Amino acid sequence: MRLFTVTIGVGNPSGGELIEVSATVDTDEGYAMLPESLLTQLQIRPAVERTVEFADGRVEKRAIGQASIAYNGIAWVCPVIFGPEGQYLVGRITLAICSLEADPANRRLVPATFYARPI
Repeated sequence: MRLFTVTIGVGNPSGGELIEVSATVDTDEGYAMLPESLLTQLQIRPAVERTVEFADGRVEKRAIGQASIAYNGIAWVCPVIFGPEGQYLVGRITLAICSLEADPANRRLVPATFYARPI
């Protein structure tokens, strides 16, 4: 997957302002990962702690909470990893929750196609 960057809004699911950030889309990753300082600023609280393996092989315990993630004016509540400074990632689970798909050729996100098949 070629990586590309998009602008997303991040906020507290309880309401308040959305802060726009540039985040790397990587469909090889799962949850969104945003800097702990940003999530703390938005008063997002950790819900659980889990082991996270970084691309460079480091393994760390990291907090996971819930954040509003917005793209093109539509916001969804998504799990988010409290990451180190400089980590702005959006992964495949976040895209699925937000009903989005990656369009790497055009370096953008597009609405996901839903399939309804008879049982």
